[in-house]
Amino acid sequence: MLMGNCLLLVLWCLLDKSFVSAMHSSAQSKSGKEHHRGLRDQRRHGLSGLHRVKRGWVWNQFFVLEEYMGTDPQYVGKLHSDLDKGDNLVKYTLSGEGVGSIFTVEPTTGDIHALRSLDREEKPYYTLRAQAVDVLTGRPLEPESEFIIKVQDINDNEPKFLEGPYSASVPEMSPVGTYVMQVTATDADDPTYGNSARIVYSILHGQPYFSVDPKTGVIKIALPNMDREVKETYQVLIQAKDMGGQLGGLAGTTIVNITLTDVNDNPPRFAKSIFHLRVPESAPVGSSVGKIKAHDLDLGKNAEVEYSIVPGDSSSVFDIYTDEHTQEGIVVLRKPLDYENRKAYSFKVEASNPHLDSRFLHLGPYKDSATVKVSVMDVDEPPVFSRSSYNMETYEDTPMGIVIGAVTAEDLDLGDSPVRYSIEWKKDAENYFDIDPVEGTITTSEALDRERTAKHNITVVATKVNNPLLYSRVSVTISVLDVNEFPPELSHPYEAFVCEDAKVGQVIEILSATDRDMPHVGHRFFFKSPRDIRNRNFTIRDYGSKQHGGSRDQESGLPAEREEHVSDSGGGGDSGYPHPEPAQER
Repeated sequence: MLMGNCLLLVLWCLLDKSFVSAMHSSAQSKSGKEHHRGLRDQRRHGLSGLHRVKRGWVWNQFFVLEEYMGTDPQYVGKLHSDLDKGDNLVKYTLSGEGVGSIFTVEPTTGDIHALRSLDREEKPYYTLRAQAVDVLTGRPLEPESEFIIKVQDINDNEPKFLEGPYSASVPEMSPVGTYVMQVTATDADDPTYGNSARIVYSILHGQPYFSVDPKTGVIKIALPNMDREVKETYQVLIQAKDMGGQLGGLAGTTIVNITLTDVNDNPPRFAKSIFHLRVPESAPVGSSVGKIKAHDLDLGKNAEVEYSIVPGDSSSVFDIYTDEHTQEGIVVLRKPLDYENRKAYSFKVEASNPHLDSRFLHLGPYKDSATVKVSVMDVDEPPVFSRSSYNMETYEDTPMGIVIGAVTAEDLDLGDSPVRYSIEWKKDAENYFDIDPVEGTITTSEALDRERTAKHNITVVATKVNNPLLYSRVSVTISVLDVNEFPPELSHPYEAFVCEDAKVGQVIEILSATDRDMPHVGHRFFFKSPRDIRNRNFTIRDYGSKQHGGSRDQESGLPAEREEHVSDSGGGGDSGYPHPEPAQER
């Protein structure tokens, strides 16, 4: 193309010079004497005659080829005036941009040359002024004229991606034709001249995954089902070529880094179908038993996993939650464990995605399951009593050393260690009991008095012989039973009064009795007068109640003094004399 442009310019220059030369020869042959006569007239009249002279400049817009590499100055064009008859009496001058440094003119011929190589992208044109001057007088032959020298473009600039390299992202599994991004290249050559700046885009590297529109530079998906989990990043090499992409055009390239962003197109998957965990039987409720994990190939929230235990035999013993940082399933204990009761558990865990994408549900269920088997490990534990507490009874008159009951504890561990018993000593407490260290039988060591202490609470300790640091305690409550050892008594001393005209059978006083033996209420008492000190004037009548008896006037109201005999219903037949005050007549 450069050679073509040069040829066109040279042809134009040759044609222009031939045309000017022809005009010059014709003018000379017709009126040589008239020309000399006219010049003499102009010199005589000076500039005052310019307005009577027809303007005679002969040129068109000048062009100069950029990036000229020749050794001689580049010919630009020729200045010529109709007043110039070729007799060297006219001199041409230039002024304006670049005169002297870039452009020069031959004074006698009017030939313009460029002294150095020019760059259109640096300056596309120059504005100059031409003047035809009389050689003898130095006066202008006609008015100064302005013209332009345009730097003619050649294809010397390749397209450039000013914003490259580029980065873009597009969701994985996007359909063919999905927009990715647009790249733009610029060409510094003249877009109005030829094809030097007409750019065509193409992909040099990145097919068949992506395509680019040759005119707009828009990059699109070209391959279906592009999976981020298979390949996440792509480096695409885009070319921009001028001259409409034709052979010989200049080209520039840029790199486009394209990343496939994640969508939820993968379910969580367990790496194995069975997980084995172990936990000591002493693990507290709420403690972690172990971890399991279902792997999800997606990223971010698309890789979040929820775990749940499928309802079943062991689902109430364990629970599971998700560690939000690692997406692991943490198995925790919900109930206490006992190796001696159950040594192993098995349950099923399900892992699922909480955030589903409806576009991919047709690929299958977004969950997976696995079996978790938990082995309970034996731990050396303290002895275990046969009861959580013990209640015993003994009579208050029980002789010392009599067995009143026994406690039993055993080692449930595999070692089956012997157990030794002891009573825990308490400060400021009397010790009424002993325990056999081997048999666990409890005996009295002091006399018991129910009226003083009705119940005794002691703590028995069972210790493993093989490991004395392991022991357990149990509470033993010993109730002291009552023995009928106290006679009944009147509730308080009585003093009765009776009128002298009291009728026979009239109630004078109602008597009440108490007994310090058990129970404090509900005793059955019997009231009667002792045989040896009976008074015929009064009688005691037992009403059959539990606590009361009545005194009646039997004959006349004479002053009298009586004793009543009260007995309880106990087997011992305890009885007492209440010694009331003598009755007084009113």
